[in-house]
Formats: sequence, C-alpha cells, structure tokens
Amino acid sequence: MPRRSSDSRAATRAPSRLSREGIVAAAVELADRDGLDGLSMRRLAQHLGVDAMSIYYHVHDKKALLGAMADAVAAEIPQAPAAGAWTARLRALIIGARRVMLRHPWAVRVFTDRATPTPAVLLHIERVLAVMRTGGCSVDLGHHAIHLLGSRILGFSQDLFDDAPAAGESAPPPPEWAETLPHVVELAAAVTHDGALSGCDDEAEFAFGLDLLIDGLERRRGPG
Repeated sequence: MPRRSSDSRAATRAPSRLSREGIVAAAVELADRDGLDGLSMRRLAQHLGVDAMSIYYHVHDKKALLGAMADAVAAEIPQAPAAGAWTARLRALIIGARRVMLRHPWAVRVFTDRATPTPAVLLHIERVLAVMRTGGCSVDLGHHAIHLLGSRILGFSQDLFDDAPAAGESAPPPPEWAETLPHVVELAAAVTHDGALSGCDDEAEFAFGLDLLIDGLERRRGPG
C-alpha cells in the first residue's frame, strides 16, 4: 500500500485543528484589515496557514462564511444597561451597536445584502423589544419601532445617496447651482461631514436621528 505524502496527511488532519469559530474569527480579522474585497477563501486559508479545503470542511461556502461573520459581529453588541429610563437604555443599546459597526465597517455591506436576520441579530432585536416592553411600550409600538428604526437598530443608517467625496475631492457646488438650487448650496456651504460609515453618518448625525426617533416613540407610548 503506497504511503501518503506528508502534505496529504497534513491536509487530512487540518479540519481537526480548526474550528468553525476559529475560522470565522480569522475571517473577521482579515476583513477588518483588508475589507470584504480582500477576503477570499484562498486568502483566509493562507491567513490560517492551512489548505483551502480544510475551511470548506467547516464552512460550506463564502455566503455561509459571510453570514457567520455577520452573526459574530452582532454578537459583540453589548446588552442595554440594567437600570434607567427605557429611552436612555434603548439609546445606549443602539449606540453600543454603532460602536461595534465602527470597529467592523465592512459588516454594514453584509447586513444590507442579507434577506434574513442572523441568530445574534434576532437576539439583539429581542433586547430592543424587551427594553421597550419593560418601559411600558405596547407590542404594536414595538412593531412600529422596528420598522421606524430600521438599520439604526444595528448602529448604521442608509442614506438617500452617497455624498462622500472621492479621495482628494472637495470641490464646491458649480456656480449655476446658486440660482437653481439655492438651498442645496446653502446647506453644502454650512455643514461638513466626516463620518466613518458614510458621508452624512457621523456621530452627531446618527445620534440626532436616533434621539428624534426615540423621543417620538416616547410621546406615542402615552402616560406611564
């Protein structure tokens, strides 16, 4: 019987040395460093120092890997404070989610591309609803809140369009805009945005929108 090469034996043993959790953690690390465009099964295998087939033993394909990565990121979101007004607890929970997204900016793209929530995302939504219900909000208001808050529940927001300038670009609006779009020009001259997730999604903008929504939910809740 022919002897197997050392490479073949190493490839066979590789799955036992790996774990799904370890693979996902390494993929998150790689995406944090290089972005999603720098993540491939081959590069992940190189990062782990194993054969690519060893990864497929634990993760079916890249789509499954991305789902597991998104779940791992969502699992990092801390729980809401145990005490305080429900509005302050909800705000802290969502701002905590934003801190996580800022650590893993690539995750926004994965979450927006998914049609269904991961288990950790469902647990986060459960915590959002629990804060509202213990604060005296109705089930109906909780349902509306999930739709109203949308992606803000996970710490990011979808802008109408991407107004972030390309690298090295900061050109003012064309002169002809002053007559046809005077309020747009006025706004462009008055504000600047340096958000980490998008051109108009810095900390102040995110917090302003979140506070406005939570204040509206509190008014809808009625007397406590």
